[in-house]
Amino acid sequence: MTENAKEWMRAWRSAGAALEQVRRAELRAIDGHKALALLTGPADYRNEPRKPRESSGLVEQQRWFMKARSNA
Repeated sequence: MTENAKEWMRAWRSAGAALEQVRRAELRAIDGHKALALLTGPADYRNEPRKPRESSGLVEQQRWFMKARSNA
């Protein structure tokens, strides 16, 4: 291994610990509600895609099962 590669590896090892401390500090400082709002956007449950569906498909599936059972 060349001396440059060894030096590069030492630099990243020492930087890795410092970067991990920064990452942990940033995670501790996060406001969970604000982060969630930024990720999900406005929570308007009257419009798609958050509007509740009329059916999840489970009701239709159960209807098919009952129909198959009565035909058996």
